[in-house]
Amino acid sequence: MNDALDSLEDKKRPLFMIGVVCEMFNIHPQTLRVYEKEGLLNPQRVSGARLYSQEDLDQIRMILNLTKELGVNRAGVDIILRMRRRFEALHHEMEIMMDYLESDVRKKFRKRIKEAFEEED
Repeated sequence: MNDALDSLEDKKRPLFMIGVVCEMFNIHPQTLRVYEKEGLLNPQRVSGARLYSQEDLDQIRMILNLTKELGVNRAGVDIILRMRRRFEALHHEMEIMMDYLESDVRKKFRKRIKEAFEEED
């Protein structure tokens, strides 16, 4: 579990400067500034410089795919990204609930097994 948390933290760590990101995606820096201004991206600032994490890069990749490949406008991208965040939050809640239910089922099963063995004595 600790490795999973470390992995999540690594994805959030700001590493890439705007120039590097622009080269990676072959886009103009103003494109990223517009995405940030419109709330599609939220890079971290370190000493005033925008730094992008792996998570930000994944978001940029998705935005570019939606706009360039699928023809979705930025308002549509915003809606899709918000829906995706909601879906991920619901998925997380569902995972927690499933863990709870599985734990509860295991407890009940152990109790029944224990009771069954006690009845045989």
